[in-house]
Amino acid sequence: MGTLYYGDNLDILRRYLKDESVDLVYLDPPFNSAQNYNAFFHEKDGTDAASQIRAFEDTWHWDIETKKAYDAITEQPGRVSDVMQAFYQFLGGNDMMAYLTMMASRLVELRRVLKPTGSLYLHCDPTASHYLKLLCDALMGKDNYRNEIIWKRTTAKGLAFRSLPNNHDILLLYSKGEDFVWNRPFKAYDLTNLEEKTEKKYSYKDPDGRRYTLGDLNNPNPDRPNLTYEFLGHKKVWRWTKERMEAAYKAGIVIQPSPGAVPRVKRYLDEQEGWPLDDVWEDIPPLNSQAKERLGYPTQKPVALLERIIQASSNPGGLVLDPFCGCGTTIDAAEKNSREWIGIDITHLATSLIKSRLRDTYGSNIQIKTVGEPVTPNEADKLALEDKYQFQWWALGLVGARPVEQKKGADHGIDGKILFRDDAKAAKPEQIIIQVKGGKTGVKDVRDLRGVLDREKAAIGVLISLQGATSPMETEAASAGFYTHKVNGLKYPRLQLRTVRELMAGKGIERPVNLAVDDTFKKAPKTKAKSHAQSEMGL
Repeated sequence: MGTLYYGDNLDILRRYLKDESVDLVYLDPPFNSAQNYNAFFHEKDGTDAASQIRAFEDTWHWDIETKKAYDAITEQPGRVSDVMQAFYQFLGGNDMMAYLTMMASRLVELRRVLKPTGSLYLHCDPTASHYLKLLCDALMGKDNYRNEIIWKRTTAKGLAFRSLPNNHDILLLYSKGEDFVWNRPFKAYDLTNLEEKTEKKYSYKDPDGRRYTLGDLNNPNPDRPNLTYEFLGHKKVWRWTKERMEAAYKAGIVIQPSPGAVPRVKRYLDEQEGWPLDDVWEDIPPLNSQAKERLGYPTQKPVALLERIIQASSNPGGLVLDPFCGCGTTIDAAEKNSREWIGIDITHLATSLIKSRLRDTYGSNIQIKTVGEPVTPNEADKLALEDKYQFQWWALGLVGARPVEQKKGADHGIDGKILFRDDAKAAKPEQIIIQVKGGKTGVKDVRDLRGVLDREKAAIGVLISLQGATSPMETEAASAGFYTHKVNGLKYPRLQLRTVRELMAGKGIERPVNLAVDDTFKKAPKTKAKSHAQSEMGL
């Protein structure tokens, strides 16, 4: 089970999440790339639908609100304040400084909610990674920096002008403390010439024939007083405690290859899970246009990438947090690997998309708790007054519709669509046109929707409103007649009126369901979450 929060993640973190409650944080925030991103919804045949909506704006500006946030950070004494002031002295009040201010306030809260044994992965690109690394050094402690992971996300098809193509993202990995969860990741063996390679590398044999190679026991961190001691005539900073080293020596796992040599550890071939993974990840390809898991969200990451992170830095039953959860890849990977999860996003588009994704993938019985969405008609009224488009996205989510592009004067009377095929062999899907009204409604709105219905040659039209329908509105809707199912001949009202209150009470749209093929969203592939037992066995 997991929880989806709608709202500003800074507010959600401060209001709902307790200190030291999260095992793993992964965040893929909007990069400071000065561009807008759209969510494209793909038809089932692979062609782009005409409709698209603005997913988020990745543009940050230095203004009075940003300056207030900067002042709040720098007024608190400490290393974060110091590094932010240094940034400001170097950068001044520009867009990059605005981006770093936004990130700093959130990273402070993410460190607070992280358990002492937890880790944080910050996904970024070379535009700001050097600044973010300094910020994380100040916040998490430079001794808790673990890796800068390079993920090759694309392969350039052309040559950049006067520079090398940028084909990678960066993941900065920090632990909260010295004792952190770490399940060393491996990548699958390359089966090409495997026998020849293993015989060469695993060249030693025990009397029982088990092949092994000798591994290094030196600690890569030279400043570890608790692991500095003399063993078999060599004083070093070791990887293991002295007690563990002595036990392994008695068991024959640690040996001296020759008299007086530095002790080495036996690494048996039959115990290896694959090639130990390094900090350059080229084996997880990005999502191309034909990828089965691709949902049309602009910055969607592969599930395999998040599975690797979750498996390496958390254990089954642990709690994973993604404060910029977008289309929910982290959540999907957490559910698949028997982790609890929390996702936060600032758009109702994202929360609706995630719920659809999880139900498509794991079935309708999956438990999803949502916080921040309206749960009463009064709260829906409030959302409609505060933000017209967020209200529309939320209301469309009640009926499983996808939004259309939200530009003033450009929607042509359509706020959302549901696409279905009453005949699975049909070349094109049928349309259910949705209009959402947050203010007063009357018979004119019904007439206008009927005009859109005729113009678009749509099967059904639905008007969603806060106010109840008047008798003239119901009469006008009834005059639109019925849509007849092409296979079974069942009839459905062609123009339907629904209030938010009715939808929240469970009254849906009258439409073909059992025999219909729903093409509204590109479906996520079905799968099953692993049980805790399976996860512990590595299945």
